Amino acid sequence: MKVAIAGATGMVGGVMLKVLEERLGTLVDVMIPVATEKSVGKTVRFKGTDVGVVGMGEAVRAKPDLVLFSAGGATSLEWAPQFAAAGAIVIDNSSAWRMDPHKLLIVPEVNGELLGGTDLSKGGIIANPNCSTIQLVVALAPLHRRYGVERVVVSTYQSVTGTGMKAVQQLEHERHGQDGEKAYPYRIDKNVLARCDDFLDNGYTREEMKLVNETRKILDPSIRVTATAVRVPVTGGHSESVNVAFASDFEIGEVRSILTAAPGVELVDNPSTDTYPMPLHAEGKDAVFVGRLRRDESQPNTLNLWVVADNLRKGAATNAVQIAELLVQQGVLGKRAPVL
Repeated sequence: MKVAIAGATGMVGGVMLKVLEERLGTLVDVMIPVATEKSVGKTVRFKGTDVGVVGMGEAVRAKPDLVLFSAGGATSLEWAPQFAAAGAIVIDNSSAWRMDPHKLLIVPEVNGELLGGTDLSKGGIIANPNCSTIQLVVALAPLHRRYGVERVVVSTYQSVTGTGMKAVQQLEHERHGQDGEKAYPYRIDKNVLARCDDFLDNGYTREEMKLVNETRKILDPSIRVTATAVRVPVTGGHSESVNVAFASDFEIGEVRSILTAAPGVELVDNPSTDTYPMPLHAEGKDAVFVGRLRRDESQPNTLNLWVVADNLRKGAATNAVQIAELLVQQGVLGKRAPVL
């Protein structure tokens, strides 16, 4: 299988290389790292070999079977259709295609079965959801199936890695009393910023509206969602405080059993031993960690929970590779005739 990674020299692209090698490395015969012209000629490491980075045009002409895209929305809008037209299956990590009604928005543990109803034999584009959305819906989906989610109030505590390397460098510079280029308009060390992404006319940020719109598209358009997204001085993952109102009542014991059995979820919840999910615990792992389960005593049928995941892995790279794994299992990838 010939695989290209667009944005291979970026933070998420680097994790995509790592996760792809871990999970599908034996099936990848040819790796094509792709980046902007300024990065062409650099190398990335894959399966113990340094591989040279090429530009978009050269990568399209190489006719890869699969392209993992993490190069920004504008780049994806320009180039993802060209890869698809050349016969590739594109799994795009930007926001460019997520709300397109003709594109699937996939979290394998939640709605991966939708891939089976789509003809990708001649290529196509699949959207990877926002990092915060992915961990939220992985936790909510099994509860929605049992109790019917009616409303979600979510507050996020998001790692600086969600912004990129420039933000990580700002945090490190500030912690060491150094000057440097800034990703945020304010100090992030010893601070929290009540803003992720740009502000919109309704007073919410793009990140907050991604959580609203993507959750509804993936789970159920009738669910009411409201979100507040906050940036915190953490590098290991995103955390979410979630308040969810159900159509029917629940027992905490049954909720625990459902989450324990849920694919992709790891329940970490024991107040007696001061055990709950933390970004430090989630960093470098693929699970979505859930804890602090408790009934909302202010209104009926409502649950509070705390959800943590590594935003670069399950929130981006791992989810994309898991989509590819499903396509391999379905015979769409890995067994296709080469595109001539």
